[in-house]
Amino acid sequence: MNRTEFIITTAIILFAAFVMGWFANWLVHRFTRVRQSDVADLDRMSQELHEAEETRDQAITYLQQREAELSNQLAQTEAELRAAMDGLQAARQEAEELRMHLQE
Repeated sequence: MNRTEFIITTAIILFAAFVMGWFANWLVHRFTRVRQSDVADLDRMSQELHEAEETRDQAITYLQQREAELSNQLAQTEAELRAAMDGLQAARQEAEELRMHLQE
């Protein structure tokens, strides 16, 4: 094999390697390409997730407000109960004093 044949053989081998690499690159990009329908599905899912997060935040806010209202109502009811119990205790003491006074 002389010098010219060696150069031509090397050039053919390098060209074949280049073509095979380009073809492999084309195949990889062909199979990994993102389709428009996939992008649309991702957009739809992200929008639904955003709406779900907003709904969750609204529900949390509502629950916090409702909890505050119920806590306030419970505190008022407990205060009314304490006042009623104090009044009942005072009435019992007064009734006992009146019984004692009547028995004397």
